[in-house]
Amino acid sequence: MGGMDKPIGYWLKHLHNLIEEQFGATLGDLGLDRRQWQILNLLSGGTRSRSEIEQALAPFWPDGIPQLDAALGGTDGLATPGWVRYDGDALTLTEQGRAVQGRAAERVGETRRLLLRGLTSEQYAETVRILSVMAGHLEAALAGRAAGSK
Repeated sequence: MGGMDKPIGYWLKHLHNLIEEQFGATLGDLGLDRRQWQILNLLSGGTRSRSEIEQALAPFWPDGIPQLDAALGGTDGLATPGWVRYDGDALTLTEQGRAVQGRAAERVGETRRLLLRGLTSEQYAETVRILSVMAGHLEAALAGRAAGSK
């Protein structure tokens, strides 16, 4: 299958879907989805407030709105197995949570190595830089359009 016969939008969406599917396959037996992994990973660096978590993870959630209550609470949430502890507005990993985060981090590392196989760190950095530039062009155009309509 040739890569150049499909537009960038196809590859961005296709890669996104494959990453989501791979996360499900990699972390599913730990009882984690990609969003919950992101929360555990963020909390592995220390205690965070709800607003800090929401701000850090907003770009990765549909519509930019983190559904923290769904990820943390309920029967499938991170608090239920005792992985995350609440202290008022602060969230902290428990000892169990740290153990699960460590196991998940190993698997995520394997997925990252699989994703980047055959690419140099320079190629990866350049790909990210190019995508960032493209996004910046569209953000600026949309911001200009929004400012012009006011």
